[in-house]
Amino acid sequence: MTWTEKYRPKKFEEIKGQDEAIFKIRNFIKNFGKIKNALILYGPPGTGKTSLAYATADELNSEIFELNASDLRNKEKLRGILKPAVEQKSLKKENKIILVDEVDGISELEEGGLPELMGIINTTSYPIIITANDIWNRKFSSLRKKCELLQLKEINYNIIKSVISEISKKENLVINDNFITELSIKAKGDLRAAINDLQTLSKLKDYFSVILDERNKETDIFNSLRRIFKEKPTNDMINIFDSVNMPIDDIILWLEENIPAEYHGEELAKAYDLLSKTDIFKGRIYKQQYWRFLIYENIFLSYGIASAKKNPKTGFTSYKKPSRILQIWLNNQKTVHKKSICEKYAQYVHVGQKRAMNEFPVIKQIIKSNPEIQKELKLKEEEIEFLKI
Repeated sequence: MTWTEKYRPKKFEEIKGQDEAIFKIRNFIKNFGKIKNALILYGPPGTGKTSLAYATADELNSEIFELNASDLRNKEKLRGILKPAVEQKSLKKENKIILVDEVDGISELEEGGLPELMGIINTTSYPIIITANDIWNRKFSSLRKKCELLQLKEINYNIIKSVISEISKKENLVINDNFITELSIKAKGDLRAAINDLQTLSKLKDYFSVILDERNKETDIFNSLRRIFKEKPTNDMINIFDSVNMPIDDIILWLEENIPAEYHGEELAKAYDLLSKTDIFKGRIYKQQYWRFLIYENIFLSYGIASAKKNPKTGFTSYKKPSRILQIWLNNQKTVHKKSICEKYAQYVHVGQKRAMNEFPVIKQIIKSNPEIQKELKLKEEEIEFLKI
C-alpha cells in the first residue's frame, strides 16, 4: 500500500490545512438541493480534494460512489452506471455521496458524457462532489454554472512538515529535521507529493543527502505525459515540452520510465524505437553542432510517441518519477559535499583544492575519525553525515 493511501485522512478532524473548505462543504451538504446539487472542489494536486470527499461521506455515514474521467468519456456507460446510482438508495449506509474524480482528465477531443453528467446533476437525489485541478477550461463553462465552486489552496509547508514528521515516526525513520523542512518546502503545497517523495526516498540508503527538485517541474511533466499517452497526436504536441522547465535528458528518462505503463506489444516496441531515435539525434546534434535539428528531438518525444498507440488510452495511470533521476540526484549531492569539504580543508591547511580532491580518500578518514577537526572546519551536519557513507 502506498503511504498516501495508508495515511489518508478518514474524518474532517484528520484533514490539515483546509478548515475553511470543510466549513463550506458542511454548508453545501446542509443546503443540498436548495441552491445547487453539485459541488466542484478544485485546486492544485495534493491539496486533499479526494480525501475531503471521502471524509464527507464518513461524517454523514454515507456510501460513496466514485467515477473518474475515463467513465465520462462514454455517454452510454455514464447513463447506465451513474443514473441508477443517483436514483437508488444505498443498501449499506443511511445516505450516499456521488464522487466524480479528476473531471479535467477529459481531453479537448473527447466530449463524452459531460452533457449527460449535467443532466444527472439536475435530477440527482444525492449530493454530487466533483474534483478537478483546473476547472476554468472553456469546455467546463456549462458545468460550472450548475455547481457550487470551492477552491482548495496549497497547504502551508509547516502543516506538510508536521504530517511528514508524524509519518516518519510511525515508519521508524530517523530523518534530519532540516531535510524534512526542505522536503516540505519543495513540495510547494502538494502534501501527496511530499508523502510520495518520503516513501520513495526512504528506500534509499542515503536518502538524507538528496536535494529535492522543484515540484512545479513534476506537475508540468505529469500533464505533458498525460497528453502524449492519452490523446491522439496533434501538431500542437510538438511544442508540449517547451513549457516544462526540465532538461531534455530528464524528459527522456521520464518517458523511458512510464512508456511500459501505457503501451504493450507492438506499441511498446514502436514507442521505444522512437525514443532511441531521439537519443541518436541528440548525439548527432551535439557532435556536429547542428542545432537546427533540435526540432526533431521534440517531434520524436511528443508527436512520435503519441502516434505509437493505435487508440487513445482511457483510465487513470499513476506516472512514476524515474529511479535513475533519484540516483543522479544522490551522486550529484555527493559531489557537492565532497567539493565543499575539500574547499574548507584546502583553505585551512593552505593547499590547493585540486590536491585536496585527489587526496580525498585519505582526508576523509582523517576528518571522519576526529570530531575536533570537524568543528575546526565548521562542517555542516549533512557534510558530517556524508563522511560516514
